[in-house]
Amino acid sequence: MTDNNVKKWYVVRAVSGQENKVKAYIETEISRLGMEDYVSQVLVPTEKVVSVKDGKKLVKEKVYFPGYVMIEANLVGEIPHIIKSITSVIGFLGETKGGEPVPLRLSEVNRMLGKVDELAVNTDTHTIPFNLGETIKVIDGPFNGFNGTVEKINDEKRKLEVMVKIFGRKTPLELSFMQVEKV
Repeated sequence: MTDNNVKKWYVVRAVSGQENKVKAYIETEISRLGMEDYVSQVLVPTEKVVSVKDGKKLVKEKVYFPGYVMIEANLVGEIPHIIKSITSVIGFLGETKGGEPVPLRLSEVNRMLGKVDELAVNTDTHTIPFNLGETIKVIDGPFNGFNGTVEKINDEKRKLEVMVKIFGRKTPLELSFMQVEKV
């Protein structure tokens, strides 16, 4: 194989909500045809969305650009045609009707990949927002509205042990960071 196999990033338009299926279809088809040399990466940029429901912290992966799948490929010969013929693929972004797919500029690629990396880094390097002995207010769960004092902090599990006065008696509660706020 010669060095003229230059790969660029392209955006494939997909049926919204089918992005991960399209990614799987493309990967399967490329490996079935033995064309991994031409298509090196298929990416669905996602972000982690954290929500609290019934006192439980839910982390969902949300597609960052609904309806778009990024591929790093050298679109030679049949490759564009193969990708366009995959189920749920609408076509390439930036192409004029029947024209060539337009690659993303490097700055756009870096921004897109940077966004993915940034999100990955952000979730890990969370600082502990609470201090021992600090007074907090419970904002979720059965003790909603109670104030308490932070006794222990478990950073790995992102939980606090909070002393709350219930009916005049101090009671320890284990709460997640998401269930309390500073007073």
